Amino acid sequence: MMISKIGLVGLGTVGTGVAELLLANPPIFAKKLDKRIELIGIADRSINKKKDKIPFPSNLIITQDFNEIINNPDINIIVELIGGIHPAKDIVIKALEKGKDIVTANKALLALHGSELFKIAQKYGKSISFEASVGSCIPVIAALRDSFIANEIKGIYGIVNGTTNYVLTKMTQEEVTYDEALKDAQIKGYAENDPSTDVEGIDAAHKITILSRMGFNCDFNYEDVYVEGITHIELKDIYYAHELGYTLKLLAISKRRDNGLEIRVNPTLLPHDHPLSSVNGVFNAICIRGNAIGETMLYGQGAGQMPTASAIVSDLVDVSLGRAKITFQSIKPLSGNCKKINVLDISMIKTRYYLRYSVIDKPGVLASITGILGNHNISISSVIQQDSRENELVPLVMMTHVAEEGNLQRALIEINNLDVVKEKTRFLRVEEASS
Repeated sequence: MMISKIGLVGLGTVGTGVAELLLANPPIFAKKLDKRIELIGIADRSINKKKDKIPFPSNLIITQDFNEIINNPDINIIVELIGGIHPAKDIVIKALEKGKDIVTANKALLALHGSELFKIAQKYGKSISFEASVGSCIPVIAALRDSFIANEIKGIYGIVNGTTNYVLTKMTQEEVTYDEALKDAQIKGYAENDPSTDVEGIDAAHKITILSRMGFNCDFNYEDVYVEGITHIELKDIYYAHELGYTLKLLAISKRRDNGLEIRVNPTLLPHDHPLSSVNGVFNAICIRGNAIGETMLYGQGAGQMPTASAIVSDLVDVSLGRAKITFQSIKPLSGNCKKINVLDISMIKTRYYLRYSVIDKPGVLASITGILGNHNISISSVIQQDSRENELVPLVMMTHVAEEGNLQRALIEINNLDVVKEKTRFLRVEEASS
């Protein structure tokens, strides 16, 4: 029986889950395969603190030095789970140079350096598998790579970060502030002590970058992705939007346009009846729109030890069976044979908008604001003037028809300079099912 021998670099939460699945006696996947997948060694800087807590078999190599794993001639697959850029990038490159295939969940590394690493892998005839980098156990990479191969992908958008979805869900359902919801997420382990990568949208941007390259068969600079998180979200905007029939989510959005790629991460209003509106808590969901499939939504746990470990082991099986190498050498975004595409500036996107002004309650305010919007080709679909007062100011809420963002930004500069507008205008983008 053929044996694939695995070296694991990184024994954090997910790494421990992978080790547990591989060291189970027998592993559950062994019942389904005429092939053995055997964990040979583990490298982790804190391995000495962990080895007494985990019942490692006596023949397992455990070390603080990842070079002992990379240089081991018996190991043919390296699982990189330390995250971040350095030293993860060096580990992956050294392992490829040593003739090892790579399995990773490192979305930051792939978003920033994926194209470079794919070229190195091609040079050495090896593969890089990364299903767990987006959506954990949701098989979205496989769907784009295999299941939807016959489609021209038109759009990819969804909820790809569990921390922010939990925070927004709690704010919406329990009417608590952002700070209160985030603190609760940290207490429950859904948010890090430093949650900035999640709440500022960076994690979601990494993921939509990976999905876009796969889905649109292209390459582009990660730095061109527009990224906006949820730290500025106020409870009152969730309330007013809900009254208008919308639910607030942090969406990662990517669409192929005639003049380039629209790719962004931002808080977004969805109609209540949109499938993504009911995706709550730490769950993720990704919608893919293609010319043959129409719109399909993939849903599941987007993070967590064992769901992510499950995706890692799935990739290990693909590598062990030889499927990963065939795919890696044939799919253009992985083989290095795809062109770079222009990413549209955020000022060029067209969508509907939610606007909230804090104004003095006096005649002519509405006319002044709508006049400026009209001068910038922005038309209004609905207006709600709230009776409540906050510091003698009245909230004025509007929904626009589809408008170009550059026009909106120029209009808001003028509106915010009006004497009757006393706070910076809040605005949120809207995503409709067919946009």
